[in-house]
Amino acid sequence: MTNRNDIEQLFKAHYAQMYRLAVALLHDDDLARDIVHDVFVSLLDVTRDTLISEGYLLRAVRNRCLNHIRDCEIHQRIANRYFLENDEYESEEWPDEETIARIYSLIRSEISPQARRVMELRFSEGLPFSRIAASMGISETAVYRHLSHALTIIRKKLNENG
Repeated sequence: MTNRNDIEQLFKAHYAQMYRLAVALLHDDDLARDIVHDVFVSLLDVTRDTLISEGYLLRAVRNRCLNHIRDCEIHQRIANRYFLENDEYESEEWPDEETIARIYSLIRSEISPQARRVMELRFSEGLPFSRIAASMGISETAVYRHLSHALTIIRKKLNENG
């Protein structure tokens, strides 16, 4: 199916329907157009023996749209968490040496090894969630969950001890 003439015929026959589906899911004309075009570009890599049907094309558009929506939701949750934490830092005084020592002690004793590694990569090395996920072989959502869980434990333990 890598023949450009075949892809051009598929484009002419199915583009409008694919575009309408993408717009219905994304509510963004430009993004919908980009996703449909990406599906057609990906057809260049499909082997000749693969039968490309209307259903295949519509599923490809739907899946790419859903992946985009999922990725946006993850990034939005992370951004919201980041800004929430920044507000907390601005409204509080920085911890003293004793509090910092307690935080390190809690990290060593109360946080799982994988969550400790996430915290180290995020706060010591300053890596973004995507690079942490890639280096640890986990999803960005898992990175967010490990970090969120670790911070919740630390806050809880510090609040218990005053």
